[in-house]
This record gives sequence, C-alpha cells and structure tokens, in this order.
Amino acid sequence: MTDTAKKVAGGGLRKQATDILTNELRNLVVAMGERAANNVVGRIGGLTDRLTDIAEGRGKPGEIAAATGAKAMADGKSPVKSALKAGLAGVKAKITGAFGGGGGGGGGKKIKVVNIIESVDVGVPVRVAYDQWTQFSDFPSFMKKVESVDQESDEKANWKAQVFWSHRTWEATIVEQVADQHITWKSKGAKGSVDGTVSFHELAPSLTRILVVLEYHPQGLFERTGNIWRAQGRRARLELKHFVRHVMTHTIIEQDELEGWRGEIRDSEVVVSHEDAIQQEQEQEQGQKQEQGEEDQQEPEEDEFEEEEDEEEAEDEEEEERPRHRPARPRNGQRARPARSTTPGRSRR
Repeated sequence: MTDTAKKVAGGGLRKQATDILTNELRNLVVAMGERAANNVVGRIGGLTDRLTDIAEGRGKPGEIAAATGAKAMADGKSPVKSALKAGLAGVKAKITGAFGGGGGGGGGKKIKVVNIIESVDVGVPVRVAYDQWTQFSDFPSFMKKVESVDQESDEKANWKAQVFWSHRTWEATIVEQVADQHITWKSKGAKGSVDGTVSFHELAPSLTRILVVLEYHPQGLFERTGNIWRAQGRRARLELKHFVRHVMTHTIIEQDELEGWRGEIRDSEVVVSHEDAIQQEQEQEQGQKQEQGEEDQQEPEEDEFEEEEDEEEAEDEEEEERPRHRPARPRNGQRARPARSTTPGRSRR
C-alpha cells in the first residue's frame, strides 16, 4: 500500500473515533443536564412542602422560629420583639414535637395517661371526712389552685383551676356515690380531663384514711409540659394536705353543724335523694333508741332477781355461822340425873 493510501485510511479511522467520542460526550451532557434538572425540581418541590409545613406549624423548631421572626419583622415589629417571638415559637414547636404534637397528619406519639395515686389520714370519723368532701363549693376557700366550683346539679359540677399561668375549666359528672364509702367521677374539658375515685376508710373511731386514684389526660401545652416532672401528682398531694389542714383546724370544731350530701348516685343518676337519705337515717336512729329503751326496762327486773338471790345467800350464810347447842353426854357407868323441879311450894322428900 502506498503512503497516500495509508494516510487516507488513518484519517478515516480518527474521524470515526472522534465522532463516536463526540456522541458519547453529548449523551453524557444531556444525561447530566436531565439529572440536574430533576434534582432542582425535587428540591423546589421539597422546599415548597417544607414551606407549607412551616406555614401550618408542622416544620422543625428552627424553621418555625425563623418563619415567625421574619413574619414579625414584616409586620413592622422591632428586631428584639421579633427575635423573642421567634424564640418562643421555636421552644413551643420543640416541646410539642417531643410530646407527639408535631409532624403532619397526626403521626406523632400518643400521649400516655398519667396515673396518680395518693392517700392521707385525717383525725376525724369517716362521716365527718366524707361530709366535708361533698362540699365542693368550699374547695376554693382552702385549696390553692382550685378557683371555683359551680354545682350544676347533684351529679354535675363545673370546675375552674389554675395550671401554671393558664386557667382551665372542665365539667365533672359523678358516676357513683355512696355515703361514707366512695365517689367516682368522669370529666371532660378542652385542655384535658381528670377521671378518678376517692374512697374513705375507717382506721379507728376518730381516724379516717382518704385514698385518691386519678387518671389524668393532658391535652394542652402546659399540661404536657408539666407531665415531664409529674407536676400533677405533686399538685394532688399538696391539695390533699390542704384538705386535711382545713378539716383539722375548722371542720373539727364545727362538725356538729356540718351537713354533707347524704344521697346515693348510680350510673350517673340520683337513686336516693339527700332528703330521703336523711329521713332514713332518722328512722334508723329512732328504731335504735326504741330498742335501747326496751332493754333498759328489762334491766330492773333482772336486778330485782339478783337482789333476791343475794338476800337468800346472806340468810344461808347466817344460819351456817350460828352456834349449835347439844345436850351433854353422860360419863361411862353413870346415868343422867333427872332435872330438878323448879315448881314453887314443893320440896324433895
């Protein structure tokens, strides 16, 4: 092959190789461009979703704080106030997320029920302790966090109490109530509810144990925050101590004037009214007094019978103590002499 032919053949191969390399590079550039475009679109979509979550309060604490601060600045507030508002928003989002309140679609953790069990002893009879407990309207006068109790009916009451710096209200319905034994209730409220039972146990004639078992369902931010260090249990313990203090300093002095609710409730319905219960107790007391009177009347007859027995025993003892006079016995070989006559005017021959 001549040199000219070799040059032509070599130039054709180089051109073919160059064309193949150019096509592959073009394909690579197109693929990289598509990938970059997809990444950009994906990031834009993710950013849109995150902005939507932030706007709806479901973003991360830092993002919510930044968005809150930016909005405050846009509204014309000072940088200091904007930063403070942003910080509070971030803290709130962090706490809410920790308790299962964050995330979209309710995918957070479920709040657990707080179980509270407390007991306290008070130095009064069971009836006094129970009657004082049924006076719900008196609770705000000696309990620190109970603000008001509105007794709507015998089985329903509206409560208002302070939780940290907020005020909470709820409606309590008594499910079962038996005098001097126990009270069971359920409640509902916008920011949480408390269900439970309080029972009364006689330890001695003037000593009563009060047992309180509660199921606390926190729903508000402050309630969930307080659940971290079991603030509700300590609050219940302190309120019980306030109850004991009130009973031992006030009720015990005026217990004769205390009149609690003596009715009975079953299945959230009053089955025995207070008036009927008082009447039944009075009738029972009268019956006991009549029985006691009959027993007192029978006691004198028994006393008389015992006195007669005592007199007979005394007579028998006196007879046994009297000396007995027996005739003197004659000596051996002698006869007893006849007794001398003591008739006047007669002489012995």
